[in-house]
Amino acid sequence: MTIFLVLSLLLVLLLTGMPIFAALGLASLVVLAVFEGSIYSMADTVFASLNNPLLATIPMFAFMAYVMIKAKVVDDLFDMANKLVGHVKGGLGFATILSCTIFATISGSSVATALTIGSTAIPQMQRFGYRPRDTYGIIAAGGTLGILIPPSGPMILYAIVTNASIGALFIAGFLPGLVMAAIFAAFSWFQARKRKDLISPEWPGTAAVARAFLNSIWAVMMPPIILGGIYFGIFTAAEAAAIGAVYALLVALLVYRNLSLRDLLDCSIETMRTSAMLFMIIAAAGMFGHAVTIIRLPAEIIESVTALGLSQTGFILVVMFAIFILGMFLETIAIILITTPIILPALLALDINLIWYGVMLMINLELALITPPVGMNLFVIKGITNAPLSEVVRGALPYVLLLIAGLFIVWAFPQLSLWLPQSAGFGR
Repeated sequence: MTIFLVLSLLLVLLLTGMPIFAALGLASLVVLAVFEGSIYSMADTVFASLNNPLLATIPMFAFMAYVMIKAKVVDDLFDMANKLVGHVKGGLGFATILSCTIFATISGSSVATALTIGSTAIPQMQRFGYRPRDTYGIIAAGGTLGILIPPSGPMILYAIVTNASIGALFIAGFLPGLVMAAIFAAFSWFQARKRKDLISPEWPGTAAVARAFLNSIWAVMMPPIILGGIYFGIFTAAEAAAIGAVYALLVALLVYRNLSLRDLLDCSIETMRTSAMLFMIIAAAGMFGHAVTIIRLPAEIIESVTALGLSQTGFILVVMFAIFILGMFLETIAIILITTPIILPALLALDINLIWYGVMLMINLELALITPPVGMNLFVIKGITNAPLSEVVRGALPYVLLLIAGLFIVWAFPQLSLWLPQSAGFGR
C-alpha cells in the first residue's frame, strides 16, 4: 500500500504539469519525512548524485549541438541527401531519413531533430507530391533516432543512473539505430512508390552531388570522429564530448564563418539552461532512488520476480509493456528516472545485460515520442506545420508498428546491440 501511494503521488504530480525535478523531489521529501523522520539525508544524496565526472559530457554535447545548429550545418546536410537520392521515386523520404540519421549524431535530441529537419524537409516533400500525412510520419519517425543514435542525452542519463558505460551504450545504439533508419527509409520508399502522382526531382548530375557532399562533409565526419574515437579506445566518452564541442566550434568559426559573438553567447546560455535543468533532474532522481530504497520497493520487486518465477524474457516483456504505457503519458526523461532506480536491482539479480536493456529502453522511449496523447514529436510537427493533430497521429501510426518490430528484433538478437561494444573491449 505504501509503495502504491508513493507512486500514485508521483504520477499525480507529473500529470499536473509540475516540472520533473520538482515532482521527483517533492515525492522523495514526503517519503524521507514520513519514514526517516527528517530530510537531513537529502543533502548527502544530492551531492552524491552530482559528484560524477560523467556529468561533464552533458554541457559539452549540448554545446556541440547548439553550435552546429546555429551554424546552419543542417541546410547542407539535407541538400546533400536530397541530391544523392532525391531524384529516385520515393527518394525524398529516403533523403529525409538519411538527414535525420546524420543529424541525430549532432543534436542528441529527438525533438531537435524533428524540428530542424522537419522545417526544411516537409515543405520540400509536399512540393513534389507527398501526402501531408506521409511527410508528418517520416519526420516523426526520423526524429526519434535522436535518442538511439549517439550522442544521446537519454542514454547519458540512463548510464549515470545505472553506472553503465556511456561509451558502451553509445556504440551499442549505433547498429540498432542504423537498422531502424533502414526500416523507416524502406517503408517511406514503399509508401511513396504506390503513389501515381508523385513527382521526382531531376538528377542534378555527378558534379552537383559531389559539391553537395563536400559542403556537408563537416557534418558527415561527426559520427566517425566521436564513435570511431570511442570504439578504437582513442578517447573516452567524456573526452569525445570535449572533442565534439571543439570540432563544432572550429567548423562554425573557420569553415562556415557564420557564428557571431552574439550567436556564441546564445549557444552558451542555452547550454547552461539545458545542463542546469538536467542536473536538477538528476539530483531529484538521486533523491527518488534513495526514497524507494527506504520503502523497500526494489527489494519487493526482486521478491515478486522470484516468487512468480519470471525469467529474463518474462521480466523484460512485463517491463517493456509497462514503459510503453507510461510513454503515452510521461516524457522520456521522467520514464528513465522513475523506472530505472526501481527495476535496476531486479535487472542485476536476473543477470540482464544493462547495455542490451538500455538499447531496448531507448527504442521504447522512441515509441513514447510518437504515441498520443503526449508524444512530443507529434506536437513539434503540429507546431511547424499547423496541421491537425489527428492527421499527424495518422501519419505516425505505421512507424509506431515499425518501432515495435524493431524492439522485438533487438530483443530477439541481443548481439545486434552487444557485438560492437564487446568487440571494442567493453564489458557490461
